[in-house]
Amino acid sequence: MALHSHIERVLWNQDQILARVADLASQISADFSETSSPPVIVGVATGAFIFLADLVRRINLPITLDFVRVESYGVGTESNGAPGISSDLKVDVKNKHVILVEDIVDSGNTLSCLLAHMEAKGASAVSVCTFLDKPTRRKVHFQLVGEGKFYHGFECPDYFVVGYGMDFAELYRNLPYIGVLKPECYQ
Repeated sequence: MALHSHIERVLWNQDQILARVADLASQISADFSETSSPPVIVGVATGAFIFLADLVRRINLPITLDFVRVESYGVGTESNGAPGISSDLKVDVKNKHVILVEDIVDSGNTLSCLLAHMEAKGASAVSVCTFLDKPTRRKVHFQLVGEGKFYHGFECPDYFVVGYGMDFAELYRNLPYIGVLKPECYQ
């Protein structure tokens, strides 16, 4: 099985990805350079792990880092619409600015769940940094917390994409680019 043969086309190559990650890290560094306490960066496992690693290594600030796991996909290409926290934070986020780092914001269900969860834990503000944003697929309107900001790498067309941490049935996360998965691979 040749990994790359399952990709219909590449949307963003490795150079484009790394350049955009550097831009996002610079933006976050600038936005938080005058704050008195470091932001808490929360990676949403598992899809965001590569993006998160590349991003935090380029943020030029002290940060606190933690992870949360939310289940919403199973093995299909459609969100099941009922996300739930399956692994919670270890860091206390009360009265802190949290930056949720996501691989992709699609329907908004997962993000809405996470924002409510961080607010319930007492975060003073919650920003979102997603690598891909699919606003045309939005089913749930989400509200950022406090003075939260929305950062996104690229606006993604309505394709099923894999690579750079994103998967189909736990496969393809290791691709160094973001590509469109051939329909015969998931139908």
